[in-house]
Amino acid sequence: MKQFILKENYVSKLNLLETEKAIKFVKDTFERELARKLNLTRVSAPLFVFPSTGLNDNLNGYERRVSFDVKDIPEEVEVVQSLAKWKRNALAKYGFQEGYGLYTDMNAIRRDEELDSIHSAYVDQWDWEKIIKKEDRTLSFLKQMVRKIYAVLKNVEKKVCKEYPILTPSLPDKIYFITTKELEKEYPNLTPKEREYAIVKKYKAVFVMQIGGKLKNGLPHDGRAADYDDWKLNGDIILYYDVLDIAYEISSMGIRVDEHSIVKQLKEKKEEEKLDNEYVRNILSLKLPYTIGGGIGQSRICMFMLRKAHIGEVQASIWSKEDLEALEKCNIHLL
Repeated sequence: MKQFILKENYVSKLNLLETEKAIKFVKDTFERELARKLNLTRVSAPLFVFPSTGLNDNLNGYERRVSFDVKDIPEEVEVVQSLAKWKRNALAKYGFQEGYGLYTDMNAIRRDEELDSIHSAYVDQWDWEKIIKKEDRTLSFLKQMVRKIYAVLKNVEKKVCKEYPILTPSLPDKIYFITTKELEKEYPNLTPKEREYAIVKKYKAVFVMQIGGKLKNGLPHDGRAADYDDWKLNGDIILYYDVLDIAYEISSMGIRVDEHSIVKQLKEKKEEEKLDNEYVRNILSLKLPYTIGGGIGQSRICMFMLRKAHIGEVQASIWSKEDLEALEKCNIHLL
């Protein structure tokens, strides 16, 4: 059985039926607020894509994708791992204008995920993307967008706590910004995850920037695919979650690669073969717009807002019999 974080004397603040109603309230409220704040329009998105398009996400590069055949189609298809690349194509295809964008529900299967209190084999998130100007490809613009998303989080938390008075707000007034190099310098003897915990325990809400490139120790802070985020213009929104006493990532986002950074990053990861797939060719030939985007975990947001001890309390996934029995003994009842 994987290691669960079990809070002593845990009692959910909402019963199962109340939780189901609250999940809908959180999701509806957050989706509406996010779309308004970022000028986003909801669109439909695929559950699976052709591998040959290069549109699927490699994540950290080692996760096995879920693939299957379709009776009338000769090529196998893959369940999406995220929609990072698909969204950029969709913005061009649908004719979105500068300053506007899209969002969608993304559902995926992570077969290699280690199942624990905050990780599930089932992933659900809001994927969003919007068109920006080339001159907006800066850290200051990235921070501006992060502050907007954080304002949405704060506003939604306020509304959730008003709707369910048994819940109390916990987010700080502002989000703190730090690069991975600055984080390494501040905590040189800690691992990347330990650094994240140390900094978020101090500031409660942090945006860790510039993930993917090598640090002073020769290793990246965390893995990132080379062909969607610009490693100098990306980051993770991490919150301190006092229920479990952990650093709690709720979003990965960034300004996307341009015709220069994509070549540099693919070479750094020794993935030059991808320069020939359709998606990369479209970036190099300037057929795709400059964009910023990210993913925001739906179950992660619900778990945080509703003060739950396990992600299975806010999503219907699959768990081993041993896990279920252990959680039941700790008064953690999954959907």
